[in-house]
Amino acid sequence: MWQILKSGLRSTKRRIEHTRLETWATPGVPDVVLCGEEGAFCFLELKIVKHKKIDLSPHQCAWLSRHAHANCWIITRDSSLAINVYHGSAVVDLRMDGVAAVTPVAIFSEDYDWEKFYTLICPLD
Repeated sequence: MWQILKSGLRSTKRRIEHTRLETWATPGVPDVVLCGEEGAFCFLELKIVKHKKIDLSPHQCAWLSRHAHANCWIITRDSSLAINVYHGSAVVDLRMDGVAAVTPVAIFSEDYDWEKFYTLICPLD
C-alpha cells in the first residue's frame, strides 16, 4: 500500500517529505511519517482490510490512542481498491468492531484524487 501512496505523493504539487518507519524498536509507531511544507508532521498507519476487519495490534492501539489529539491517520484499502481514511482516534473501535462500525473521514475511489487526499491528511497552515 505504501507504494500506491508514494506514487500519489509524486503526482501532487505538494512538497511533502516522507519517511517509512517500520521499526521493531518502538512497537506501535505508525508506518509512515509525513512532514508538510510548513513543518507540520502527520503519521499514517497503513492497513489492508480483510473480512471487514483491520489487524491492529495492542501496541498500535496504544500509540494511536495516546496521540489521538494529533494528526494521526489510519489509511486502509479494501478489495474494491478504495482508500478509506480514518482518524487515529477511531483505532479502538476499528480494532474491536471493524470497519462497519466506523464511518471513514473520507473515501477515495480508484483514479484517486491525490491533491484532496494529501490536503486532508497533511493540511497547509
